[in-house]
Amino acid sequence: MDLDRYDPDLRRAGRLMSLLTPRSASSFRRQVGVIGAVSAAARALRPTPAVEDLGGGVEQLQRWVPRRDGGQQRLLVVRRRAGGGRGQDGASGTADPGAAVLWIHGGGYAVGAPEQSVRTARRLVEATGCVVVLNDYRLSAAGPYPAALHDCYDALLWLRDHAAELGARPDQLVVGGESAGGGLTAATCLLARERGEVAVAFQVPLYPMIDDRPTPSSTGSTAPVWSSATNDAAWDAYLGPLRGRADVPATAAPARAQDLRGLPPVLTFVGDAEPFHDEVVTWAERLREAGVRVESRVYPGCFHGFDILVPTARVSREATAFLLEGFRRWCAELTAPQPTPQPARQPAPPGGPVL
Repeated sequence: MDLDRYDPDLRRAGRLMSLLTPRSASSFRRQVGVIGAVSAAARALRPTPAVEDLGGGVEQLQRWVPRRDGGQQRLLVVRRRAGGGRGQDGASGTADPGAAVLWIHGGGYAVGAPEQSVRTARRLVEATGCVVVLNDYRLSAAGPYPAALHDCYDALLWLRDHAAELGARPDQLVVGGESAGGGLTAATCLLARERGEVAVAFQVPLYPMIDDRPTPSSTGSTAPVWSSATNDAAWDAYLGPLRGRADVPATAAPARAQDLRGLPPVLTFVGDAEPFHDEVVTWAERLREAGVRVESRVYPGCFHGFDILVPTARVSREATAFLLEGFRRWCAELTAPQPTPQPARQPAPPGGPVL
C-alpha cells in the first residue's frame, strides 16, 4: 500500500486498516461471519433498551415493525426528548417539527447494524431538530437483493405514516446513509419515484456503493477498509445469480439507472483514493445532466469511510461540516408534500417482484 497517496492525518489509520482488510473473497466471507457472530453476541449480552437517554436532550427509542416476509424489522428512533434539548433557533424547549430522516447503515450489504449510525443521527438531530429512524435491514447472508431494499422502502413508508406521531414533518422525508447504506438510499429513492406513493424531499448518500460493474477506481484497488476484493465479494453476496448479468435492476445497483429525471436532490461526498470514487463522480454528473440538484465534494487522499474511522482528522472535520451545513440548509429550503390520496399498497410476497 502506498501511504503517500493518503492524507497525512489518515496514514496511521490506513496502515492499520490495511492489515484488517480482506484480500480475497474467501477471507471476506470469513470476516463477515466473524463480525456477524460477535455482533449477535454483543446484542445478546447488552440488549438495546426500548428507551434510552443519549444525553443533551436526545433520546433513542426502539420499535419493531412487520416485514413483508412475515418477520419483524427493528427500528431505532433518535430524536429530541420532549421538553428537552434545543430547537433549530437555539432556544430551549420544544421546537417546530423537523425533517423525518431514514438513515441506512453501511457494511457492504453484508454486515452492520443501526447502532453504528447513532452518532451520525445524533449530530443531525442536534443540528436541525429532525427525527432520525435507523433501520436494521436484512443483510445479504440472510437475504440477497431485494430483501434489504424491501426493508428500507417499508421503513420509509412507516416513517411517512408515523412522522407526525414522532414529532417530525411528513412533508419533509429525507433518506441518507453511508456506503451500502448510500446505495440503498439511492435505490429506495428510485423505487419511491417509480411507485409514486411516497415523496422524498432530498437524499444524502455518502460515498455510496452503487455500481456492480468494474470502474477504473474499483479495479485493482488495494485501498484500506474497502478494496477491489471486498467490493467484488460483497456484490456477489448481495446480487447472487444476478451478478454479471446485463439486466441487473437499477434498484439493485443504482448506477445502472438509465433515467435519473425527477429524483430528489442529492447531497454527497467521496474520497479520491477509494474504489467508489469514479462511480460516485459519474453518477453525480449524470444526475446534474438530468436536472437533479446535486451538491457534492471529492476529498483528496481519503480512503473509504475516512470521516467515521478518523473523525478528528482535519479532512474528516471538513467533510462533516460540509454534510451538516448542507443538511441544515436543505432542511430550511426543501419540502415534498406526500401524495394524496396515497395509493393502496399490498406487500409483495417473499422473493416477489420489487415493482
